[in-house]
Amino acid sequence: MLYAILAYHAEGVVESWTEEEDAALMEDLLEVNDRLVGEKHLGPAARLGPTESAVTLRGKGLGLVTDGPFAETKEQLLGFYVVDYPSMDGAVAAARELRSANPTAVYEIRPILLYVPGAAIAVDG
Repeated sequence: MLYAILAYHAEGVVESWTEEEDAALMEDLLEVNDRLVGEKHLGPAARLGPTESAVTLRGKGLGLVTDGPFAETKEQLLGFYVVDYPSMDGAVAAARELRSANPTAVYEIRPILLYVPGAAIAVDG
């Protein structure tokens, strides 16, 4: 089963890190990534750009493009990992490893229902 591990953090905190601090954190995270890849549990992962560079599409019809995601939250979605484990327990364990490398981040774990063009949609249950 595929799970998304969504990484949240206060952008201002992340942006305040020096290049050295950010590089050290990324080195720790990449150690976890390398292990998960070696165990064939890690799929795509991405570090997202700042929310100030984002736009949001909302509204009726084709929608209206507005600046940024203006969510009233302390943390912003800064990146994600896709992992493959037989149960939520494995995905939570992977998120705990990521958190040990980045203890000030918040990690949300969600099952993924994968849509593959031309393939039948599998439904659990």
